[in-house]
Amino acid sequence: MKRIVTFGEIMLRLNPEGYLRFVQADKFEATYGGGEANVAVSLSNYGMSAAFVTKVPAHEIGQCAINELRRYGVDTSMIVRGGDRLGIYYAEKGASQRASKVIYDRAGSSISKAEPADFNWDKIFDGADWFHFTGITPALGGNLPEICLEACKAAKKRGVMISCDLNYRKKLWTREEAGRTMEKLIPYVDLCIANEEDAKDVFGIEAENTDITSGKLNRDGYVSVAKKLADRFGCKYVAITLRSSISANDNDWAGMLYTGGRAYFSKEYHMHIVDRVGGGDSFGGGLIYALLSDYDPEPAINFAVAASCLKHSIEHDFNLCSVSEVEALAGGDGSGRVQR
Repeated sequence: MKRIVTFGEIMLRLNPEGYLRFVQADKFEATYGGGEANVAVSLSNYGMSAAFVTKVPAHEIGQCAINELRRYGVDTSMIVRGGDRLGIYYAEKGASQRASKVIYDRAGSSISKAEPADFNWDKIFDGADWFHFTGITPALGGNLPEICLEACKAAKKRGVMISCDLNYRKKLWTREEAGRTMEKLIPYVDLCIANEEDAKDVFGIEAENTDITSGKLNRDGYVSVAKKLADRFGCKYVAITLRSSISANDNDWAGMLYTGGRAYFSKEYHMHIVDRVGGGDSFGGGLIYALLSDYDPEPAINFAVAASCLKHSIEHDFNLCSVSEVEALAGGDGSGRVQR
């Protein structure tokens, strides 16, 4: 069984019921999620051994987050206990032309106060095949850029494949800060994942003749972006998600995988969205699964996009789909008919 290690922050997610706005809510649903935790849950659901590494406070709310991961079979044995608080984020679901909104309350969280000595990477990577992190983790500041670099060096020393989703978040750091930090990390990365905006925001690499707000995407421009990322950092794979936003509820969704000097495009899905948060993480989890399962590039990108398409139909952060469900959609069964 393949073993994957992911590293990042898990947060308490609070959202109003249904499509209520924050200012309308008199109660909030409480769940848990976060980029790398979401990837670990996906991979565990696919039958792989997935471990999530983080630091959470040694009180009941920290334990709740750990229990939620354990519920889906994620290995939590390497999680460090300490610090004062679990990060929180508030999510308001958009509808029609009203965009979704996220508000972070994560300053001073346990992971943001982590020390390099908290993590024994040689022990963590024992028996590991893959390591995944995102640009969100170093963006949390403190010692995390240094800790991420130490993790990448330890993984590379052991021959562990490394993936990173650039995941630029302007509410966490500036483009200049992101560029300086990720410039040091991406040379260790075998699979770089990005969306329409990340490469531009972090590295100034922009797809030509593309306007994400109008929904006009130029495939040739994205091939150029992927090639520049691969050439600049030596990545074996570059994956780019292609989202055309028709409204908050309806998106067109596809992806591209660039490897060996060639680009492979997935089929495109028209999605009616239940919950968009975690969509990119489910893409990453699907792609990691496919590559570790020795899928060829075209089936791999089709699996990843189908996995993410299904996640958009599921409430909250985690993608709770099986391999057979993803393969059925990737194989063409997108009717949504009742399965009896």
